[in-house]
Amino acid sequence: MSTTMSKDPAGQQPTHTPTGLIALAWTLVGVPLVYGLYQTVKTASSLFGG
Repeated sequence: MSTTMSKDPAGQQPTHTPTGLIALAWTLVGVPLVYGLYQTVKTASSLFGG
């Protein structure tokens, strides 16, 4: 076994993605997703709930 740091299969060093950028991306996806799920549940409950 080698004690050197391993590289990915392409031979490149992994890059670091800023945490703030990941949080922003999840927010941009998550907020509309949660809103859409809320609207779906609200509409379905009025259709099937009477």
